[in-house]
Amino acid sequence: MRAIRIAGLGLVAFLLASCSGQTDVEGAARAAGTAGTTTAPAVPAATVAFAPSDQLSPKDPIVVKASGGTLQAVKVVNPQTGNSVAGDLSPDKTTWTSSDHLRYGATYQVVATAVNQAGMPTEQRGEVHTLKPAGVATPSLFQPASGDFGVGLVIGLKFDHDIADKATVEKSFKVTSSPEQDGGWYWVNKHEVHFRPKDYWKAGSTVKLETTTFGMPIGGGLYGGPDVSATYKVHDSWIAKADGKTHQITAYHNGQLVKTAPISMGKTADTPPRGPTPTFNGTHTVLAKVDHTIMDSCTYGVCEGDPGYYKAPENWDVRISNDGEFMHENLKTVGVQGSDNVSNGCLNMNTENAKWFFDNFNVGDVVEVTNSGGPQLAIDNGHGDWAISWSDWQAGSALRG
Repeated sequence: MRAIRIAGLGLVAFLLASCSGQTDVEGAARAAGTAGTTTAPAVPAATVAFAPSDQLSPKDPIVVKASGGTLQAVKVVNPQTGNSVAGDLSPDKTTWTSSDHLRYGATYQVVATAVNQAGMPTEQRGEVHTLKPAGVATPSLFQPASGDFGVGLVIGLKFDHDIADKATVEKSFKVTSSPEQDGGWYWVNKHEVHFRPKDYWKAGSTVKLETTTFGMPIGGGLYGGPDVSATYKVHDSWIAKADGKTHQITAYHNGQLVKTAPISMGKTADTPPRGPTPTFNGTHTVLAKVDHTIMDSCTYGVCEGDPGYYKAPENWDVRISNDGEFMHENLKTVGVQGSDNVSNGCLNMNTENAKWFFDNFNVGDVVEVTNSGGPQLAIDNGHGDWAISWSDWQAGSALRG
């Protein structure tokens, strides 16, 4: 039997019995009449249809249907990869539906066999073509796909293309939390979007993020890439409050004060050679920590041979911004910790206090900095999301514009 390529988006039936050697009913009846006997009419052959067959979204399934019989076998293969496509047969064996995600711009070869009520098989061959977009915008997670985080957890997505239709894309995101909490999306730029609740997450929350942009047109000829999902656990509440005026840091565990320590923040005086290096004001969150590292001023442009260059080992380092701000031990400033701000932006402590914060504060835990004399922490400088007011955060949603 020759292969037939399916065209069009509708359900196109292919009648396959016309050339399959069915009985000539009228001729048989005439012959039977001559002999004084009658013959029952032949059972019509089953027919098979594929729907749809052309420009199929890879998010939608390939559907194979049988009429006048049941499906005996269905095989769908992507000849470009050699991979078979899995599918499920309906209880009445008249419909087969693919269960795998398809690929963009692919041709799938379909071979289906149906049998009629008399058990006569009919085979149908054809092709199904998925749409080929101008480009595919693939999302990646702003945080790992799972993990244990503090109440300052910020989640989100980065796309590898700029998004033209942000509102459509945003509608396709789903964030659920247990217990339920009010939250919203904020577009950092044309390809990155963050989500946070109005207030810090409640301790013990479970937060789940899912995308459904795959196969979706998202503007500018782009379609969504493979979907991603993540589940986050929120541990106990750990919040530190660092005050540049009192030169003290206080720590709260589930709302209870558990630690007070003297600190030295970034200097605000125009001290050569670098000038003022104040700590950023606003809510920071812990990004990472390491028990020992080498801090090198060349990372911000003051390199060996320049005035003010340093390259020094530091212990109990808790990173709170991308701009090189840490809570850490600094024995050189112990004499002014609690009375003066002299650091290059970090929160300096003695060994005992630095070790305590290192042991107790983890990724997503909160460090609120006030009275530092510095500018507000920016959203792209770690997790400056919390430094944005809730009304401004809501205005950053594509659905509020």
